Amino acid sequence: MSTLSPGLRPAPPQPESPEPRSVPRPPWAARFGGATAWLTPADRGVLWLYLLTRISVWITAHGARWLFPQGSDVRDAGPVLAPFQHWDANHYLHIARDGYFPADAGPWTLSWDNREAFFPGFPLLLRAVHTVVPSWTAAGLLISLIAGAVAVVALSRTARSYVPEDTDGRRTALFFLLSPCAVFLAAGYTEALFLAFALPAWLAAQRHRWAWACALTALATTVRVSGLFLAAAIAVLFALSARTRRDWRGWGWLALPALPPAAYSWYLHAHTDDWMAWKHAQERGWYREFHTPWEAWTHTWHAAFDGLHTTGYAAMFQAELAAMLVGLALVGLLVRHRRWPEAVYVALSLWALGTSYWYTSVPRATLLWWPLWTALAALSLRRPWFRTAYLCVAVPLSALVALAFLTGRWAG
Repeated sequence: MSTLSPGLRPAPPQPESPEPRSVPRPPWAARFGGATAWLTPADRGVLWLYLLTRISVWITAHGARWLFPQGSDVRDAGPVLAPFQHWDANHYLHIARDGYFPADAGPWTLSWDNREAFFPGFPLLLRAVHTVVPSWTAAGLLISLIAGAVAVVALSRTARSYVPEDTDGRRTALFFLLSPCAVFLAAGYTEALFLAFALPAWLAAQRHRWAWACALTALATTVRVSGLFLAAAIAVLFALSARTRRDWRGWGWLALPALPPAAYSWYLHAHTDDWMAWKHAQERGWYREFHTPWEAWTHTWHAAFDGLHTTGYAAMFQAELAAMLVGLALVGLLVRHRRWPEAVYVALSLWALGTSYWYTSVPRATLLWWPLWTALAALSLRRPWFRTAYLCVAVPLSALVALAFLTGRWAG
């Protein structure tokens, strides 16, 4: 008898509910393997939860603008959308508005902002949306709002295949939407857009729709380098599921996700004569030059606890350490239950984030680890007290990280 955890093992395919006769299902929906099927009542319930959490983020942003302004004698709270335009959101705005190398500026320019570290998917979409939405910030928020809705529906459907007891996927979605770094799903950042491609890609891969899976993963690689980690996981799933010569015919699709990063590298080489300009920009701007995992842990530990930085920065380094431990525990659990594709995906993410000078953005990366949220949902179903414990810890952490970001403080 198998001993796999219900949070880590996909359930056998269940027969789909019949479609209403008055609303025929289009042929292209069936080809997507269910990932683009029309909304079910369960999907609508998840979207309602998503909307409520978006309202809570906006309430927090409004309070941050009035209660925690920059300066002690401020009489004007500032623009309504200002709390969302911080840190990476400014990089995406500059790329979308001015391009990667405006006025012949580049890495050879003094005080260069290393914008080529950011992949072009989000800035290109931001520029397109800005043609109809005058505010750059509003355009970015609109992208994340719509992408987040797609992502949370796809996550709930993924949860239903892994955790049959979570019949509508709402429990998994709740854990995800109230996670400590959930504010970044609402801001003009890449997490929501990446997941809007990555999670449907994984759903398609589970149904062996390799063309759809690889095409969506290719879109994910335009947004974040993490798309390549997803591509590796899909390749492992393909290899494990291929049984006959006919099954192996789809292997050519596996190369598709590599094309966008290759095209971006070619573009950067044409302007900088450097095929890895995006990686070198990360090294210059965010200390992402290679260090051994133990060196990265040591540097982060010192930054967190040795009084080298202000308390705000130190707290965020403490969060980096905690998120790394969560990621390592997740990989161990996935390996233990032989969930090799998911283990590869999370392990590659940890390797990329855990071999820099110190950890940066590991807490945000937890948003991209869908096995984490399904596993937590499964645990809460077996241990009912865990849901209450999780919410008591996650909700205040989520509020604190949101306030840090919305007030312009570093939040990963």
